[in-house]
Amino acid sequence: MHPADLGAVVLREAVERAGVPPEAVDDVILGCVLQIGSQSANVARNAWLSAGLPESVPAVTVDRQCGSSQQAITFAAQGVAAGAYDVVVAGGVEVLSLITINSAWELGPGLGFRLPWDGEGWRERYGDEEMHQFYAGEEIARRWEVTRADMETFALESHARAAAAWDDGRFAEEVVSAGDADQDECVRRDLTAEKLAAQSPLREGYRLTGGVSSKLADGAAALVLASGAAVKRHGLTPLARIHTAVAAGSDPVLMLTGPIPATAKVLDRAGLGVGDIDLFECNEAFASVVLAWARETGVPLERTNVNGGAIALGHALGATGARIMTTLVHELRRQGGRYGLQTICEGGGLANATIVEAV
Repeated sequence: MHPADLGAVVLREAVERAGVPPEAVDDVILGCVLQIGSQSANVARNAWLSAGLPESVPAVTVDRQCGSSQQAITFAAQGVAAGAYDVVVAGGVEVLSLITINSAWELGPGLGFRLPWDGEGWRERYGDEEMHQFYAGEEIARRWEVTRADMETFALESHARAAAAWDDGRFAEEVVSAGDADQDECVRRDLTAEKLAAQSPLREGYRLTGGVSSKLADGAAALVLASGAAVKRHGLTPLARIHTAVAAGSDPVLMLTGPIPATAKVLDRAGLGVGDIDLFECNEAFASVVLAWARETGVPLERTNVNGGAIALGHALGATGARIMTTLVHELRRQGGRYGLQTICEGGGLANATIVEAV
């Protein structure tokens, strides 16, 4: 599907399910990482209009790498808290079957453009260090002594949890069919430990394999955020509130360790501890990322990604943060929990962390 059409599906559905008059929306904020080709020229605006929704509603597209849609939600919540918005739709879209993951910079040299990490200031500070997520995921496994067996056990559990969630109907309230797809196509029900062990590493000497890595996917997700006044005015039914939201920076070469300081930061700002949180979501960019994060923070894995994560469900980059939050809110309510914490690693050594409170 064209990214604008895929985004249109969730925008239209989110507004309809929330019961918000579309003309009452003050802004639309979508995350998208690879903003070239069919995802360029403000895909948020194009998706809103492609959904047949009012031309009077503005829209903007943001890029905080893999946390783009989580950041979109944070921007929306901040706008509501500041009194600038009453109703905002926030989320993200990414169609990696059309716009491949490295295309934004791989096309550049052929057009005479330099790479993002080719400036003098960058080279003076970081030299010619490798700047890609595969190196980062592998280095994290090495530094935190995460073995290949550890990662394969985690990956197998992610697929098992995702399959069980689908079979139990836990995703039923939070999904909408797009095109011919009515279920996530990345979940591998026939996966075994033997199949994972037989995979070749991403590079010679690496512990990482495709089996312990997130699956590239197409996807979109959207949420409606509203002020208390708007809830009353439009007769809305709140599901949760944004309790605390932060962003954090970390080593841009190691890149994917940001969830560790981001989790500490959001808990400190919220005045909460790990024991106060009922459910956690940490994006499964690589199994090593989540396992290192859990070891550093003390977060129990049995309360983390309980319905599977990106290793099984897929990672549609700019849509993933909103996809995770949708699942987190619904699962909190299903279990009768109060607080949920989600965090996501991002290119450039960044991370978002958000605590939601079910209502």
